[in-house]
Amino acid sequence: MTQERTGVATFKGNPITLVGPELKAGDSAPPFTVSKNLLEDASLTDYAGKIKLISVVPSLDTGVCDAQTRRFNSEAAGLGDDVVILTISTDLPFAQARWCGAAGIDSVITLSDHKEVSFGQAYGVLIKEFRLDMRSIFVVDKNDTLAYVEYLGEMAEHPDYEAAISAVKALL
Repeated sequence: MTQERTGVATFKGNPITLVGPELKAGDSAPPFTVSKNLLEDASLTDYAGKIKLISVVPSLDTGVCDAQTRRFNSEAAGLGDDVVILTISTDLPFAQARWCGAAGIDSVITLSDHKEVSFGQAYGVLIKEFRLDMRSIFVVDKNDTLAYVEYLGEMAEHPDYEAAISAVKALL
């Protein structure tokens, strides 16, 4: 049975239900399968040996998600080759590619959770009512342990960018 958490998050003040566990720093990063494109999948093991900043957004085509992805794209250059920034949403892979091209995003990897919402369920960010992933941040160390976790209480708010970047830098 899949765990559901209610009363922990809202969308414009209205309660939403998150599906999956609430993870904490120190937990092992759960495995997941997402789409790189329509024919190729990606998983946590594809980024083995790297520090992973996982930026989760509901949809790249919204203002806060756009700003969040642009911010981490601009921060990427200062983090070095040991760090990979993954942006995960339920947008279709070709919509993600179109958006990245139009926005000039070239330093983050966009991955789609649209097929099985594997990431959303494993990380406790799947929004039951919308079949979108809730805005959140996960920093995963080189050994696939969660070093930083931020679940936002309100879907339309920005994450704590500085805290996420500091968590990455602490692992370097």
